[in-house]
Amino acid sequence: MTAAEAAPTAESATPAPAPATVGSAPGATPPRTPLVARAAAELIGTALLVAVVVGSGIQATELTKDVGLQLLANSTATVFGLGILILLLGPVSGAHFNPVVTLAEWWTARRGGPGVTPREVAVYVPAQIVGAIAGAILADAMFSEPLVKWSTHDRSAGHLLLGEVVATAGLILLIFGLARADQLRFAPVAVASYIGAAYWFTSSTSFANPAVTIGRAFTDTFAGIAPGSLAGFIGMQVVGGVVGLALVALIFMPGRSAE
Repeated sequence: MTAAEAAPTAESATPAPAPATVGSAPGATPPRTPLVARAAAELIGTALLVAVVVGSGIQATELTKDVGLQLLANSTATVFGLGILILLLGPVSGAHFNPVVTLAEWWTARRGGPGVTPREVAVYVPAQIVGAIAGAILADAMFSEPLVKWSTHDRSAGHLLLGEVVATAGLILLIFGLARADQLRFAPVAVASYIGAAYWFTSSTSFANPAVTIGRAFTDTFAGIAPGSLAGFIGMQVVGGVVGLALVALIFMPGRSAE
């Protein structure tokens, strides 16, 4: 959740966003702050995001037995938490918190456009995964749950995998579409709102983030996912990322001047 980040296309590099948005949100060119600071921002941001997702899920199940209310509480907390984290850490690292977003930004930068370098990808992605695991452990600790207990919540059904493709594709389309439209200043609200909506309109409740998915396997609580379901979810998230980039390339196709 998740998730879920330079405007991409498979055909051409994206012009740099306006200075006001550079480095301020996912999809923006990372600022030239020290790489260690950016890695720390990605690790801490992902950890706090997973702590919000897992912790609010635990709290919800302790307060009510109504599954609908549990999901409402979980999604509401995630919306506010994600928006705040993007607003706070966007100026440092771009606030990816999501390997699919990081890889998508690298893809758009491969021909010299704005985005992360392979070296930065090699730092960002492990930081996100470590942060996600730490966030799940932190949430469990706060609620006196076993610090590490593999989830037994199987999520391997085909319709759930389709939900992950849809959730991730929509996230990438939103983030990189905002970059194309020079609207990244709205990313904290837009991305958080999308994730909140996707909790409800996708069958998988929108993980849309490989790092968060891995972290959630470490907790046998409301937000958990069984380790056996990880490969399918992560695979479909990557597929969703590719679909999202293709949609950005199609919808935000550069205009041509009249003859």
